[in-house]
Amino acid sequence: MTSQQELDYNRIAQAISYFRENFKAQPKLEEVAEHVNLSPFHFQRMFKEWAGVTPKQFLQYLSIGYAKEMLKTSGSNLFDTAFETGLSGTGRLYDLFIKVEGMTPGEYKNGGAALSINYSFADTPFGKVIVASTHKGICHMAFVDDGENEALQQLKQNYPNAAYSQLVDRIQQNALFIFTQDWRQLDEIKLHLKGTDFQIKVWETLLKVPAGGLTTYAALAQKTGSPNASRAVGSAVGSNPVAFLIPCHRVIKSTGEIGQYHWGATRKNAIIGWEAALNEKDS
Repeated sequence: MTSQQELDYNRIAQAISYFRENFKAQPKLEEVAEHVNLSPFHFQRMFKEWAGVTPKQFLQYLSIGYAKEMLKTSGSNLFDTAFETGLSGTGRLYDLFIKVEGMTPGEYKNGGAALSINYSFADTPFGKVIVASTHKGICHMAFVDDGENEALQQLKQNYPNAAYSQLVDRIQQNALFIFTQDWRQLDEIKLHLKGTDFQIKVWETLLKVPAGGLTTYAALAQKTGSPNASRAVGSAVGSNPVAFLIPCHRVIKSTGEIGQYHWGATRKNAIIGWEAALNEKDS
């Protein structure tokens, strides 16, 4: 059964797609509201409840000019300052709470036969997710776009011999607070990930890009100490096993174009705009 939050996000996504496809024509609020089968009043209210800003304000965060400015003003010191300067606001704080631990070969050998994995499904502002955890931390988070059964099978492909339980545990609950922005409840989020040393280094570097910030593949490659490895960095970003928590959505093209995303370009636009609006509100 589709939840109200999921229905609202689907309408938000339709609206963002329509705005992007018809940006040059500058569609009016009434036109976009009609496209998503809502009255202008209800569409404006729903959008502002979701994003914290009006649709018109939200669009500015998705423009190439805005993205270029963000890359220019934050790119030079984004990593080196490690949150001490640069973007302000509480929106950046949650990245400080995320710690990555790599799985040992013994933990994932034989298809993860030594692992016990709990999993559950949850609603987020960007659609339903499946989230899975070992006793050490979150090992998987993915958006559910093709049904829960398909999402579970994708998880099991990663660890085919692990023991699975559909169970909501405290590790999962804590990680999901990241979507509600409730800092009072949020403890350190621990990630327990299978990856090469290089992949984990890229993922840890990504965590230094604060919410509302943007970076490029070239900048990531530079900061991982492999300036000529942009393609390998791109591959590591694409293989990120925990959607949103490791913020691969914050990597864009050096031209300012937002580009593609494993979970869809529309969702990437939605997340980038949502985080930018949050950061603006908290600054």
